[in-house]
Amino acid sequence: MVDKENAKKLPEYSDKILADNLVPLWDVLGKLVTPEPKSPCQPTMWKYSAVRPVLLEAGSLLTAKEAERRVLILENPGMPGESKITTSLYAGIQLIMPGEIAPAHKHSQSAFRFIVEGEGAYTAVEGEKSYMSKGDLILTPNGRWHDHGNESEEPTFWLDGLDIPIVQFFDASFMEHHSEDTHPHVIDDGDSVARYGSGLMPVDFEPTSLTSPVMKYPYKRTKQALDKMKQSDEWDPCHGLRLMYVNPVDGKSAMPTMGAFMQLLPKGFETSSYRSTDAMVFSVVEGSGKTQIGDKVFEWGPNDIFVVPSWHHHQHFADDESVLFSYSDRPVQQALGLWREDRGNR
Repeated sequence: MVDKENAKKLPEYSDKILADNLVPLWDVLGKLVTPEPKSPCQPTMWKYSAVRPVLLEAGSLLTAKEAERRVLILENPGMPGESKITTSLYAGIQLIMPGEIAPAHKHSQSAFRFIVEGEGAYTAVEGEKSYMSKGDLILTPNGRWHDHGNESEEPTFWLDGLDIPIVQFFDASFMEHHSEDTHPHVIDDGDSVARYGSGLMPVDFEPTSLTSPVMKYPYKRTKQALDKMKQSDEWDPCHGLRLMYVNPVDGKSAMPTMGAFMQLLPKGFETSSYRSTDAMVFSVVEGSGKTQIGDKVFEWGPNDIFVVPSWHHHQHFADDESVLFSYSDRPVQQALGLWREDRGNR
């Protein structure tokens, strides 16, 4: 306890030293070191049925080249103006129309594309052209040239996930534009999957990145794995059946800053209450159901996106057999020894 007479002098003292860029720790310690995670991130859902038409409207107002990337940011209402879906991650829905090219560039930020609608568009990374189908995960390692194009006759939509806030935190952002709209496409679709993602690897391979050398993780293969594994009828009470996308070089996360996951919930399955320190962004691939986050309930269907903030109890309820994609900053937290989960009930 502070002496009453001194307590009266402390505000004047704090004001006096502020001119020297000094702040008393005792005034702010409770905000800096909290007993449990405290985040401005709010549980939020974006219905695809609402996002899709307004993004198509944007497609009539400017081209992919004019926009460089025609994207609507999924901004968390708890952090207005910050272009964040969680405190550490970015999310947006990107549209590319038939015949368009989104010009080649590269940047410090790592990215992925999770395809929600369309067939026949592509992402090219350092010359490897990966064609898109719904549910595919396509990686863009940091510092690699990449461009997008649509050779189909229908619009294509995908979820962009990037570690922009993490890179901003470290003041480590760089970006460069290519002299041409496309970096030369010299490697066929599926090359990296065959070369690195089939349980085989070139004997002289030396990794040059912390990101997986596999550029595309096709949904067809992911769903086959889930369907095979569900036959054992062994379900995790908190996740149903949940798989992590991995780097075949070391078995760790496919991306160093973002962990990506795919899970299957059988029809009628109700998960146990769960929480973890990594805020999670979910995108519904198949099925329908609802998720309770604290006292909020979100009903979801295909292509809807919702976010579970850090250390928030949540449960999934599957009306039909459902497949959910998700991503978070779990690899960073684990590397720093910070990640924690609570698999108990409320």
